[in-house]
Amino acid sequence: MLTRFSRTRRTAFVALLLAFTPFAAHADALDTIAKSGTLRVAVPEDYPPFGSVGADMKPQGYDVDMAALLAKSMNVRLELVPVNSANRIPYLTTNKVDLVISSLGKTPERAKVLDFSTAYAPYFQGVFGPADLKVSGPADLTGKTVGATRGALEEIALSQMAPNATIKRFEDNNATISAFLSGQVQLIAAGNIVAAAILAKNPPRRPEAKFIIKDSPCYVGMNKNEPRLMAKVDDAIAQAKKDGTLDTMSKKWFGQPLPASL
Repeated sequence: MLTRFSRTRRTAFVALLLAFTPFAAHADALDTIAKSGTLRVAVPEDYPPFGSVGADMKPQGYDVDMAALLAKSMNVRLELVPVNSANRIPYLTTNKVDLVISSLGKTPERAKVLDFSTAYAPYFQGVFGPADLKVSGPADLTGKTVGATRGALEEIALSQMAPNATIKRFEDNNATISAFLSGQVQLIAAGNIVAAAILAKNPPRRPEAKFIIKDSPCYVGMNKNEPRLMAKVDDAIAQAKKDGTLDTMSKKWFGQPLPASL
C-alpha cells in the first residue's frame, strides 16, 4: 500500500513529467488568439500588389485585405507585422506572428516546418494579351510574337511548349513590358503580378490571361499541429470564394478574375 508521502511524491513526479511533454505544453493557437483579442499577421510591404505602403503610408494589397478578412472572421483586432521573404517564416516559428500571409508558395522544404491552408491567391506564370487576340493554348501561338524575359521560368517553359511561336527575348521585365505596350510583340509571357503592373498603368493594350504556363498559388502559413486554427482559416477562405469576395479582391489587385482552378 502506498503511504501518503509516496503518493504525494508520485503525484508531483507525474505533474512534472506532463509539464515537459510537448502535448501538455502546447497551447491551442486559436484559443490564444481569441483570448488576446488580436490576430498577428506577417504581410509583405515591398511586393505589390500583394503588399506595399500606399500614398497614405498605410499598408495595402491583396495579402493585407486577406489578413483583414481572417481577423473579421475570428472577430478579433488585426495587427499587421511587415516582413520580407527571408524573415517571414522565422517570425512564425518564433511566435512573433500567428499567421503568414505573404505570397507564400507551398514547397516540401517549407512543409517540414509549417502547415498550409487551402490556396487563397492566384500566383502563376502565363501568356497575356489583348482581348481581341484569340489565344487559349500553346498551339494558338503559331505565327504570333510573344515577349518574354530571358532566363525567366515562363520563357524557358514556353520555348518547350510552343516551338512554333516567335519568342522575342528581353533582358529584364521592364524591357519586356515596354515591348508589349509599344506593340513590338502581340503577347507577353510573364507572372500575373507583372500583368497587374501593366494594368496599373492603364494602357490602351490591356492584357488579359490567355492560358497558364505554371500555377503556383499562395497559401496562409501557420505553425504545425494547429487543427482548429487551420479549420477556421480554411472555412473563411471557402466562404470568401463562395460569396465572391476573393474574386473581387483578385480583380481589384491583379486586374483579373480569380482563376477557376484556385
